[in-house]
Amino acid sequence: MEVTRIFELLTRYKKSFPYKDDVLVGKEAGQWVKHDLEKYQQMANDISYALLSLGIKKGDKIATISNNRPEWNFVDMGIMQIGAIHVPIYPTISADDYQYILKHAGVKYVFVAGNVLMRKIGHILKSVENILDVYTFSEVEGQKHFSELVEIGKDNQNEPELTKIKDSISKDDIATLIYTSGTTGFPKGVMLSHENILSNVRAVFEIFPVDETTRGLSYLPLCHVYERMVNYVLQYKGVSIYYAENMATIVDNIQDIKPHIMTTVPRLLEKVYDKIMAKGRLLSGIQKQIFFWAVNLGLSYQFDKPNRFFYNIQLRIANKLVFSKWRDAFGGNMRSIVSGGAALQPRLSQVYNAAGIPVVEGYGMTESSPVIAVNTYDVGRRKIGTVGPPVVDVNVKISNDGEILVKGPNVMHGYYRDKEMTDQTIINGWLHTGDVGVIDEDGMLKITGRVKEIFKTSMGKYISPVLLENKIKESPFFDQIIVLGENQKFAAALIVPDFEHLVSWCKIKGIPYTSNEDMITNKTVRDRLKREIDCFNKQFGDTDKIKKFDLIDHEWTIDSGEITANLKLKRSYIQNKYKEEINKLFV
Repeated sequence: MEVTRIFELLTRYKKSFPYKDDVLVGKEAGQWVKHDLEKYQQMANDISYALLSLGIKKGDKIATISNNRPEWNFVDMGIMQIGAIHVPIYPTISADDYQYILKHAGVKYVFVAGNVLMRKIGHILKSVENILDVYTFSEVEGQKHFSELVEIGKDNQNEPELTKIKDSISKDDIATLIYTSGTTGFPKGVMLSHENILSNVRAVFEIFPVDETTRGLSYLPLCHVYERMVNYVLQYKGVSIYYAENMATIVDNIQDIKPHIMTTVPRLLEKVYDKIMAKGRLLSGIQKQIFFWAVNLGLSYQFDKPNRFFYNIQLRIANKLVFSKWRDAFGGNMRSIVSGGAALQPRLSQVYNAAGIPVVEGYGMTESSPVIAVNTYDVGRRKIGTVGPPVVDVNVKISNDGEILVKGPNVMHGYYRDKEMTDQTIINGWLHTGDVGVIDEDGMLKITGRVKEIFKTSMGKYISPVLLENKIKESPFFDQIIVLGENQKFAAALIVPDFEHLVSWCKIKGIPYTSNEDMITNKTVRDRLKREIDCFNKQFGDTDKIKKFDLIDHEWTIDSGEITANLKLKRSYIQNKYKEEINKLFV
């Protein structure tokens, strides 16, 4: 059946797929708790009935602030069945951002995960006058529980009224307001309709090599449009969705679930790769030689190269001796890992695919619902180092100054209550992405930087910091880096070392490891990191060379403020926070 409103995914599921008890699965008290489609639909209906009885009308805003869990979906569908608008909010943003979003959107009811979040934001929720009530998914003393709302729905069932409201909802009605985390200023509310998101579902669902017999693992926040849209794709295809407990449990959850598909950001793939490499360095003798022979073989992998007979023989040997263990780390069943949200280092795509762990990279943004382009698993429609061809029904062109422009049914309706910003972003129907890129001879899109992040030195030369940062992060010594130098004579950098790797290296070299703060001032350590930078400088043009750098003694995190909720650098924040260190670089 054709799906034109998001809540119709449930109707399609019932008509298209046989009964299964694990449509949605979450972990509670150490046990995986399964929900079938009947439970899913009934919970959504009860929430719809409850919200209607509380006076919620079409266009009213309901917020969720929660980790990924089946209840998120129950609420999501319940909200949209009555034409209300779902406002999903990151559980990790600042107090100021919470207050701004809840007030700006005019949210009336809020669903919160549980006690930890309530302790963090309870006082904020009380201070926002437009909020009528708050419900929690987990039991919190003194707080209304989600089950109380469900009971209200059970006591106020009115199927004819719900059917009438559902029939009145248009595909072009706004389904959700998603506030972009932003790297500066307050977040903007992106208005996405049912058609915006479902057009993206239709454009990409055939790319995923999974069906109703498979399992998906979800760990990226559902409040982010990337994971949310893929969540709908998996429901469209009848895939069972298992929600990871949190980032710290992903490895264990993968071993429990043995998933066939997951979405990710490059950060996770980088961390897994670094851990595998660290274990490889601890090997000795012939085992170590075989391990690094296999890795080096993987690093020369390319898609769709038919005339590599000798290479392919070697790769089969490497897969049997080394890479089979890598696949086991991902559960042994993985058919698809789709990476997005930031640039994926080409070496990671090469080595994972060589290892039989099928990783493809895509590109998009909240304002485009989100996918604009993505590599596929089809010959001729994938290329390492690119984000693939534009998806079906989405037009992409490059402006005269190199900016990527997008037009299609996935482009947002605009920013909520911000016509001026909307008019600056969508011009003559074309969404101005703010990203710089090129379309190569094979029709593949390649991202080369951000319009606002490209800077000019005092010598009049342009530098794209993202390209340099992604290259330098290939080193196991470096975890995070920001390249600086606007209006300066040269490029410099602030670097967060990979302290886990540094501890291992110091042990091998017989250097006593005291603390991160001490080690970044240790001459031997600094000299080693300088040699690493010098190696990269040989690959860069004269303008792009990193002439000076300083080291930071702690990891950049969402909580410490240097990265956004979707793991991008907050460049302005970093430049302000480390102003003193940066000034010393350019003395």
